[in-house]
Amino acid sequence: MSAELFEKKHDFLVCIDSDGCVFDNMELKHKECFCPATVNVWNLQSVSRYAREAADFVNLYSTTRGVNRYPGIIRTLKLLADRKEAKERGFVCPDLSSLERWIETTPALSISALEKTCEENGHSDPILEQTLAWSKEVDRNVAHIVRGAAHFPHVEEALKAFGEYADIVIVSATPKEAIVREWEEHDLLKYVSYVCGQEDGSKAACIKNADGGRYEKDHILMIGDAPGDFRAAEDNGVLFYPIIPNQETGSWLKAVLQTAGQLKAETYKGKAMEEAMAAFNKALLTEPEWTKTGETRLA
Repeated sequence: MSAELFEKKHDFLVCIDSDGCVFDNMELKHKECFCPATVNVWNLQSVSRYAREAADFVNLYSTTRGVNRYPGIIRTLKLLADRKEAKERGFVCPDLSSLERWIETTPALSISALEKTCEENGHSDPILEQTLAWSKEVDRNVAHIVRGAAHFPHVEEALKAFGEYADIVIVSATPKEAIVREWEEHDLLKYVSYVCGQEDGSKAACIKNADGGRYEKDHILMIGDAPGDFRAAEDNGVLFYPIIPNQETGSWLKAVLQTAGQLKAETYKGKAMEEAMAAFNKALLTEPEWTKTGETRLA
């Protein structure tokens, strides 16, 4: 994606994540689509209860919330392998070194890039093949199950408020087809100048390309619900506004009533952003509850 693919109409740029930020679909996707595929393809039936808890921690409740699926599955499997109950049931983490090497070297953490690598090596790497099968099953589950997920209250109001003076670009790790389908389903795509999905590279790269040197750094705001969204903003030296997990409605209302005006007035920085980030960081776990209590948390 290059900046030339959309026309700059305003002096401000607002980049917005999609899953779990605009749409209340993170729990639906991970609990009903990702986790069943993880248990099935990675043969975790004997430890499914603990696999679900590890996956939920990694993808929903911790500081790695919103992580790309490929680093996410590595962390999930390793976290599961370290758990006492899983060890007692004979679970051993597979050798994921080839997947780790692919993550380090691939130009994009996408299913199309993984499929290309598998084809180039003659489908000879069992872990990459298993990862590809898992990724495809996740996408099939998403296409089959995820529909009708609501956007959070006040999202459209916020898009209108920011859109009065800013260009709006979606910056998401979700495949572009799914992003467009969900935004069109709720008639929200009309507020957007461009859609950046998984195929366009990292979120940091998408923000950089959307900027293209056309906006002042303090005129660019990334809105997201995960630490990775903040890091993408930080990597580009731009502002960040968090949609706090389990406080999404209040976060979007604040964006409408306060943050949209602050950004336009160039006052959303310093203390204003620090206070928002403090509340965001407080909402995310740094370690699983079972490592602190030795007990399983029922979710």
